Amino acid sequence: MLESKNDKIKAEKITQTKDEVSETTNKKDVTPKKTTKDTDSKEVVIDTNVPDVLDTDKASEDAKVLITDQTADVKQTPEVADVVEVPVKVETISLEEPTKVDNSSETTHIENIADQSKVVVTENAEQEKHIKELAVIAYDKLTLEELTDALENLLTTQKAQHIKATAEAIKSAFNIKFGTLLSEKKAAFLEAGGNTIDFQYSSPIKSRYNKLLSDYKKERDLYYSNLEKQLKENLEKRVQVIEDLKSLIENADTKTMYKSFRELQNTWRAIGPVPKTKYNDTWKIFHHHVERFYDLLHLSNDFRDLDFKNNLEEKLKLIQKAEFLAEEQDINVAFKELQELHKIWKEDIGPVAREMRDDVWDKFSAATKIIHDKRHDHFRSMKSQYGKIIESKMAVIDEILSYDSSQNKTHNDWQESIKDIDALRKKYFDTGKLPYSKSESIWKKFKDATKKFNQEKNKFYKQEKNSQQENLQAKLELIKLADSTKDSEDWETATNTFKKIQSDWKKIGHVPRKFSDDLWNKFKAACNHYFDRYHNQKNALSAEQKEIIDKKVAFLAGLKTKDYTTKETVTDLLNNWIQFGSTPRSSKAVDVEFNKFIDAVLSDLYIGKDEIVLLKFKNIINGYLANNDHRKLDSEVLFVRKKIDESVREIQQLENNLSFFSNASDDNPLVKSVRKNINDFKLGLDIWRNKLAYLRSLEY
Repeated sequence: MLESKNDKIKAEKITQTKDEVSETTNKKDVTPKKTTKDTDSKEVVIDTNVPDVLDTDKASEDAKVLITDQTADVKQTPEVADVVEVPVKVETISLEEPTKVDNSSETTHIENIADQSKVVVTENAEQEKHIKELAVIAYDKLTLEELTDALENLLTTQKAQHIKATAEAIKSAFNIKFGTLLSEKKAAFLEAGGNTIDFQYSSPIKSRYNKLLSDYKKERDLYYSNLEKQLKENLEKRVQVIEDLKSLIENADTKTMYKSFRELQNTWRAIGPVPKTKYNDTWKIFHHHVERFYDLLHLSNDFRDLDFKNNLEEKLKLIQKAEFLAEEQDINVAFKELQELHKIWKEDIGPVAREMRDDVWDKFSAATKIIHDKRHDHFRSMKSQYGKIIESKMAVIDEILSYDSSQNKTHNDWQESIKDIDALRKKYFDTGKLPYSKSESIWKKFKDATKKFNQEKNKFYKQEKNSQQENLQAKLELIKLADSTKDSEDWETATNTFKKIQSDWKKIGHVPRKFSDDLWNKFKAACNHYFDRYHNQKNALSAEQKEIIDKKVAFLAGLKTKDYTTKETVTDLLNNWIQFGSTPRSSKAVDVEFNKFIDAVLSDLYIGKDEIVLLKFKNIINGYLANNDHRKLDSEVLFVRKKIDESVREIQQLENNLSFFSNASDDNPLVKSVRKNINDFKLGLDIWRNKLAYLRSLEY
């Protein structure tokens, strides 16, 4: 054999098969606590003087800075107990470049040092701590139907393993709202004389929600089951690579062994993560045999020099990247990428020539030190600002506590107050970030302050809901009266009744939105039914009416011989038409043809679009007025008012939606779209208000 007898003995003691990998997981690694030394290497001191940035026991898992041998998805899955997490949680990475290849390899030293460095750092602890709570506040505003739709949309657009926090927020909000609904239904059931044991309540929306939640859990469990299976398969692949490497060493062929070794290294790197409990042992065993290969490689100077040269080139590239990172302004980005460079240095690149090792390592260590020094300075600077940040946050909390909403009487009043509180909420977060250990009590005070406002707001809307229920009952009574009167033959009495019904309808306030359209359609249908009957019996043509029709037909025939190029000429034309008198209902085709002519003339005039719309509207309304068609005039008033209400609600909803994008830039496509819609609705609202003003100016 090419290796020495002592090396054989050592290899036999350390070499482990797949079974040995499992056994070693029960053994405890013993590593130095503060320093590592080697006979030919420099002493490496682990810097434990880290600024008090956060309480590591309370810091969220997502905030940890980890170097792992797996994807981000694997790191964030507590459901799988044996997911791999490389034991390298680096606050200060202090590595050394050993001067020996055998028994003192640089990778072994790096691992020992990394195991000692357990300081976990975060700069975003406050925001990350509160993400879930903010999500609950947002989802708490939605109805059960909207929450179910949100969950369905989440499942169709995202992967189950990525949505745990959002799904939990939806689940929490849904459970609270459905629990409240269930309590109300049960209370009503008991109040009606029912027994508790007999109470049952089923809801289609709850059934749909339960199915979606079940689908989510099945998809999530399937993912983690497949992940666990994949981790085990990766372990088997890595064990096989180790066996292949052992075989390569024991059956060395100087012509092909270096190429085969490189292929095995590439195969090893391409294999995904393995179970956490197996990672250290497989990594140590693999690198032990890598060292054995280098020992064997030393017998061939050509291969050894080639390998040293390649390793030197790769390490010089890492040094250049580290020096470039030293100029990076974002210290978090620099530190994260530095960790990745150290991982590559540790796992992917072998040693360099003995005479180059100290120099190469010193350069890499110097670049590393610059980044760590900048990071420590950054934390010290942040710590000096904590007092000012706390003071600013407390000032915002005091503003919220002193906010007076007692004068709010309407929905619009509360919408303005909500905007004010949202502005204060943004101001609170804009004051700066605090470590979790310092922010917890401040955050609780902030939540309590906003809770006080929300309680007052919810109290108003609960009362508003009760008022809308009363309005609902009042409108139902009017619909009932209209239905019972619509077929009456007592025209005078019935007409007066319907006029009073319509007047009373206008005085009643809002009803729940889900009933609004249905109520209006029923009420309008009853009114239309009666007034259609009323006008039909009055539409028998008299001699006077025939004369009016003849005049209008003749007038219409002469229109094509004249030019109407100004607004004034069109207005005169409309006035002349109205002076002919009311057109009988059976001959409305004459009015229709005249209106088409007017529309064509208006489209050729150089006047604004809004003015054209208003002229057309006035033409139609004047026709109703000439015919004494009060029903249509009243109906038009109701329709215009409804469109005004709808436009106002749409504008309020869009402006409310826009408040959720307070941090988005002005050129954000979604923000642009919302603002355009708001502007369009406001322009439309102006037109509807002008129409209503014209209707109110009429005397009929």
